Amino acid sequence: MAQELDHYCPSCEDERTFWRAASTNLHLGEKVKWRCPDCDYAFLLIDGIDSSDADIEA
Repeated sequence: MAQELDHYCPSCEDERTFWRAASTNLHLGEKVKWRCPDCDYAFLLIDGIDSSDADIEA
């Protein structure tokens, strides 16, 4: 799998190249953590599902 991913960073408010920070295999599929090198924002991809699309309220 690739070590870089172009993705929108909501913290930087621009398209950035994210770096693969970690990965593991789960029963749901592969879980990959991607991190923005500019601001440290991170998101997960689990079997192609993007956690940055989730509408999470604190």
